[in-house]
Amino acid sequence: MSRHTIPTLGFDQLAEGDEWESPRRTVTETDVVNFAGISGDFNPLHVDHASSGSGPFGKPVAHGLLGLAIASGLGSHAPRVETLAFLGIQEWKFLEPIHFGDTIHVVARIVSLEPRARGRRGVVTWHRRLVNQHGKTVQEGILQTLVKSSEKPAKADS
Repeated sequence: MSRHTIPTLGFDQLAEGDEWESPRRTVTETDVVNFAGISGDFNPLHVDHASSGSGPFGKPVAHGLLGLAIASGLGSHAPRVETLAFLGIQEWKFLEPIHFGDTIHVVARIVSLEPRARGRRGVVTWHRRLVNQHGKTVQEGILQTLVKSSEKPAKADS
């Protein structure tokens, strides 16, 4: 049996402007119902077919925060990096609804790199776009992660 490993990148292997595309995932009504149960957000806009029909989208749509959660998961594969911590969201915009049956993916681009702790890690600022099957960006924003370096720092001369 052969085993394939997905390469994991360290901070020192990243460069500003690098861009990746994640695998794709279809958002289902089950996803929305499960997210409503976890979050407690049972807004009719998301879970009531009858009343959402007269709403702004004409049918139920996924929670915006569900889209953000899925973007976080998909982004963890594009690229796979030595993430030590999620530091924060600097900005996030909800641009278009996510409908049941939409197939979405993330396009991740490195905006900036800031080395920390004598080269053992660094802060990566990402621009991530959540894109549907029609090529429309439905959500996007800037976030930061702390990423471990893949190389051992050089020893200081004694």
